[in-house]
Amino acid sequence: MGVRMEDTSKLTECRTKSTMVSADEALQIVLSVAQRLPPVTVPLLDALGKVLAEDIRAPDPLPPYPASVKDGYAVIAADGPGEYSVIAEARAGNDGVGVIVTPGTVAYVTTGGPIPDGADAVVQVEDTEQIENALVESKRVKILVQTNEGVDIRPVGCDIEQDAIVLKSGERVGASEIGLLAAMGVTMVKVYPTPTIGVLSTGDELSEPATKVLSRGQIRDSNRAMILAAAVQQQCKVLDLGIARDNEDELERILDTALSAGIDILLSSGGVSMGDKDFVKPLLAKRGTVYYSKVFMKPGKPLTFAEINLEQAESIMQKKILAFGLPGNPVSCLVCFDLFVVPTIRHLSGWGNTHLFRVQARLQQPIKTDLARPEFHRAIIRWEVNDGSGNPGFVAESTGHQRSSRLLSMKAANALLELPAKGSVISAGTSVSAIIISDLSSTSICNSSLSFDPTSASKGSLSQEIISDESLNAEVRVALLTVSDTVASGAGPDRSGPRAVSVVNSSSERLGGARVVATAVVPDEVSKIKDVLQRWSDIDKMDLILTLGGTGFTPRDVTPEATKELIEKETPGLIHVMTQESLKVTPFAMLSRSAAGIRGSSLIINMPGNPNAVAECMESLLPALKHALKQIKGDKREKHPRHSLVVLVPIEEVLWRSRKHLLKDAEAKFTLEAPSLWVVREGRCSLTLCARTCMPLCV
Repeated sequence: MGVRMEDTSKLTECRTKSTMVSADEALQIVLSVAQRLPPVTVPLLDALGKVLAEDIRAPDPLPPYPASVKDGYAVIAADGPGEYSVIAEARAGNDGVGVIVTPGTVAYVTTGGPIPDGADAVVQVEDTEQIENALVESKRVKILVQTNEGVDIRPVGCDIEQDAIVLKSGERVGASEIGLLAAMGVTMVKVYPTPTIGVLSTGDELSEPATKVLSRGQIRDSNRAMILAAAVQQQCKVLDLGIARDNEDELERILDTALSAGIDILLSSGGVSMGDKDFVKPLLAKRGTVYYSKVFMKPGKPLTFAEINLEQAESIMQKKILAFGLPGNPVSCLVCFDLFVVPTIRHLSGWGNTHLFRVQARLQQPIKTDLARPEFHRAIIRWEVNDGSGNPGFVAESTGHQRSSRLLSMKAANALLELPAKGSVISAGTSVSAIIISDLSSTSICNSSLSFDPTSASKGSLSQEIISDESLNAEVRVALLTVSDTVASGAGPDRSGPRAVSVVNSSSERLGGARVVATAVVPDEVSKIKDVLQRWSDIDKMDLILTLGGTGFTPRDVTPEATKELIEKETPGLIHVMTQESLKVTPFAMLSRSAAGIRGSSLIINMPGNPNAVAECMESLLPALKHALKQIKGDKREKHPRHSLVVLVPIEEVLWRSRKHLLKDAEAKFTLEAPSLWVVREGRCSLTLCARTCMPLCV
């Protein structure tokens, strides 16, 4: 059914507003139109989570009487230590009327109990002793310490003075505020209410979630249930308006029902795009003012916002309703709810700051940005002791493919990463802005249970970004190259790259001030691997280049071949040490074909693609890497402090030298280090011998 003739002018007006607005501008428009709801008075517990609409003053002081801080004895401080008669007990709840402490007497008091007249201090029970005497009927106690006037006594009003403002209008009520209200005797509280929201889905293709068997062309309506739940999470009252078919008359009838029910916000999903059955925008234009119908963002471009004037509805007094035409794709629908509807709910509910909380988080894997529009990338962020920079902070992991129809990308997501429209790949370890959309406390269980879906990087893409501020400050500049068809094509996340960033940056001091300043991802192709390695070594002059992956036996594992074509000097010792370390974990380490060597002033090392193997290999190399990097730079004076000459001699000569020279030193000794090794030590020098051949192995 087409648009009615009488609505043409309104639709024309709507189309003139079809120019896309930015996400920031779109939100500002909403907040400038929205008005705070009139305050209401509710019972004390119903005020939880709402915003106060009045100041709360203390009707009386707290405490209203001098109160004891501890269990003990109310005393006259000038009396000092000694034995005293206990004349009374002043417990909490007992007003202590008629009890007067005079010199030579004390009164027992409990925490919070009133201080009897005449007493000016309290001595805690731990500083007293009970005196047992069957001949004396009255109870006596021995005070063991000297106290001072006022000790362990809370004066009247020391916590809250009478008539003081305890809570201010505009403050949000939590559990502690409920306690303060109760302490002030407030049982009915004036607050700003949360809005009532009507939720509607549109589309002939939609079936109720209870539908067991779907007809061809049908899908279950997920948006309505999802948005109803999201609104309830914001403590809003909700009205389920059901599913409206793609029929203008039916849609208008449901809208009339919603408006007459007294809703404050109308949320519809679907029917806001450019199809001939998309009637939501024309209907909103007929009933009020459409402020925009396109937002420059991804996902959520076809978002419509309008203000409905209810003067046409006779059963309702003048009232304005805010209407959001949310996109039909479920991810777009929920993202728009988080970014625009949640701040609107807060604004109507009296919040002072309605904006969502933002933090900076470092990417755990490279992410390809959209070329055309800024993107709100769904992610899971969590706090780490080491965020990859060597400092504590938030890290962000993508939830996988970011299609707007793929609701799985919202599963467990607690943040939206704000990514610019550049069409390039943002490298792992880069810090980006993250908008918090849900509770962060659940992320502790995500660390071990996450199942990653493919990233959005396009096939064959190259991820490279020099982090300029890190690059300028780093004494040793490190570059990481992930070699993987899977990661480069977007079919899987980069797990080894972020792990390597974390290992290198956390070992910065041991590597002489090393920092990761560049990362990249390439497929398993010799030419592309060589291009990056050559640029990093010849142009960017990286000190250390680590490749990750492509060192196995499969036909696509070509990283060693690419590396060997570039290096000028081989460094087999590094590969030997890494292999030995990895063999402690798995015998398959012997299948690695890694290469390592020097090109110009750059040290290039191939490492396995397994994230755990990356950490193991780096740990094995750390004792020598700093030394090696300094030598590559031409520092011939750089000698290892424990370096000494290796001399192969028969065991008889070793033992003779030991008897003649080593044993003169009281610290010299033979030790059995392992079943196959003998170690001769003298001071800081040692000689390792093979127990079978009796030949020295190393010095």
